[in-house]
Amino acid sequence: MMPVFHEVSRAERPSQQTANFRQTAPEIHVSPGADARGSVGITLVSMEFFRSSADRPGRLGVFPGTFNPVTVAHLALAESALAVVEEVVFVLPRQFPHKTYSGASFEQRVELLGMALAGKPRFSVAACERGLFAEIAGECREAYGADVRLSFLCGRDAAERIANWDYGSPGAYLEMLQQFDLLVAARGGEYCPPESLVSSCARLELSGAFDHVSASEVRTRIGNGEPWEHLVPAAVRRRVGEIYAAGKKRLPGTG
Repeated sequence: MMPVFHEVSRAERPSQQTANFRQTAPEIHVSPGADARGSVGITLVSMEFFRSSADRPGRLGVFPGTFNPVTVAHLALAESALAVVEEVVFVLPRQFPHKTYSGASFEQRVELLGMALAGKPRFSVAACERGLFAEIAGECREAYGADVRLSFLCGRDAAERIANWDYGSPGAYLEMLQQFDLLVAARGGEYCPPESLVSSCARLELSGAFDHVSASEVRTRIGNGEPWEHLVPAAVRRRVGEIYAAGKKRLPGTG
């Protein structure tokens, strides 16, 4: 049974999961002149926390993802980032810019993250309304304060994808990188940013090889009846099996 949570303000800084999960989405404010896609100029408030670190960080690692399901590679990336950030917040958007929800539900993914991160006090779990990095950065600043330094965590493939995304106006991505920097882990090769992005990107060293690990590989292996347990944290193996075996006929292509 999934634990139930409620939305909390960042000022409360709870260190334990709390009750009464609130179903309503955060309020959205659009600044004058912001486009409807919300690349730059949208401030999203009331980030919803399901698990929160007790200390206020000076530098925050922001780890957005679909976590369908959470894998050992996700945890390795977050653990590595703790060498340079004080806290890592795993962010699960309610709406994705390039995928739709299928497979595990939003609530089930939150449940799995909570189980995987149990006993790790520098990790938090939160939901935001939408999934573009600029939108997530706006919510993080609303929750953590304007002075926090934001470093987004991602692999090489994600770094290349967000750099090439159509944000609706020339130079929008460079403008966004005034709000945050990137910590990029090698995934299927090293990330080689263009010269204009070099000062905003840093390499994230992982303690092992994880190119073979992905959430889609977990789903595919479950669907094919192949071993998959080694790809996910031990704490979630039983629950992952329950959730994904129930829908294994549609697992490999889900988001």
